[in-house]
Amino acid sequence: MEMTRYSNPETETLVLTETETGHAHNIVLYNDDVNTFDWVIHCLIEICDHDALQAEQCAYIVHNRGKCDVKSGSYEELEPQCSALLERGLSAEIH
Repeated sequence: MEMTRYSNPETETLVLTETETGHAHNIVLYNDDVNTFDWVIHCLIEICDHDALQAEQCAYIVHNRGKCDVKSGSYEELEPQCSALLERGLSAEIH
């Protein structure tokens, strides 16, 4: 596992890369013209354990940018969540 650390000497803040924290994969949610904001938000809360604000922000990012990383973790953790998003008609994949 590659370990890269970035630090800010002014604030003495250490930022860990995803590889260090063990989150080598992300669920990427894609925009579509079918699902409503309310449905996307509902699914993110139910499936990805987002709170309402986080789910709403992700929905707007998906709408405006075309995609958004909505969950990080190991492939084994993310696969059932990604499958559940797909079963509900959303466009998602694991990267």
